[in-house]
Amino acid sequence: MANEKSADPAAIRQLIEGELATFLSAQKKYLESIGSELTQASDALTSFLLEGGKRFRPLFAYFGFLSAGGSHSPEIIRACSSLELLQACALIHDDLMDGSDTRRGKPAIHKHFEKLHAQESAVGSSAGFGQAAAILLGDLALVYSDLALHQSGIKTDVLPQVLAVHDEMRVELMAGQFLDIYEQTRSTHTVERALTIARYKSGKYTIERPLHFGAALATTDKKVLAEVTSHLSSYGLPLGEAFQLRDDLLGVFGDPDLTGKPAGDDLREGKRTVLVAMAQESMSSTDIKEFESLFGKQDLDSSGVEKLRSIITDSGAPVHVENLITELTNTAIHALDTPSIADTARTVLSDLAIIATKRNL
Repeated sequence: MANEKSADPAAIRQLIEGELATFLSAQKKYLESIGSELTQASDALTSFLLEGGKRFRPLFAYFGFLSAGGSHSPEIIRACSSLELLQACALIHDDLMDGSDTRRGKPAIHKHFEKLHAQESAVGSSAGFGQAAAILLGDLALVYSDLALHQSGIKTDVLPQVLAVHDEMRVELMAGQFLDIYEQTRSTHTVERALTIARYKSGKYTIERPLHFGAALATTDKKVLAEVTSHLSSYGLPLGEAFQLRDDLLGVFGDPDLTGKPAGDDLREGKRTVLVAMAQESMSSTDIKEFESLFGKQDLDSSGVEKLRSIITDSGAPVHVENLITELTNTAIHALDTPSIADTARTVLSDLAIIATKRNL
């Protein structure tokens, strides 16, 4: 690949897509050698991975690699692509835990298998089968993430430090997920706790750790690596939080045609996001009472969604969150102004910061 193309996110995204397709095709053959029944599982996971997704994590990993002075190679693309398989695991399990019916405008994995079970008039519970299938496919995607990384062909001298980042990223992701479900059981909620959950469930895992993962692929010089990762954290942490705050807004006010989820899905699921926590801090006692009577109702209709949106808007929280997104994004971009980050990556990372936080409502 020409040097100019190695710094083109669109070109890198295409290469990532190709690596994922090749990997999944090979794994399908292996699964089918075990049993033909596994074809439906392989096809569902392949469709889930290849028919949508922005590939933010592999992209940030790749440009973290360039930031530390790395030179393009197919092995690096394969290693970075492994993070999309980890993301598939997170999304499949997240949809199940949240009770989300759709993902990217299509049935969530557990709903897909529930429907297959019902269509076949199979024995047992359709819902139970769908839930079990989603757990297993999410686990399979997690295994595949490890497998793809180990089969990537990266140099053995960088593998231990790459695995250390990979492990840390997965632990933080699972910790954030647990904090998220635990928060739903609390009777009181704070902005501080919501920010912590956002940081670990999405922020660090989406941007900071992929950047570290990429940098670890680039050099074994511990001094260089420590310096680069420090600067990448100064960029990745605030940007990761801004990314999640944008998701919070999309979950309440997003256009279903753009988000792939029903309008106000986070409101039906009762997600205690930073947006909701900020809104509740500014609500009147009357609004709080009405909000709590509707928030988290699975059968919430469109009028209920609009009422909750109105209460949140009147609280001033959306404006506050938008201002915070801008502030955090600017902080991230300014952190790139250092010679420690290679020129080939600096401009792209600045552009990716805008792309990640300016997604349309």
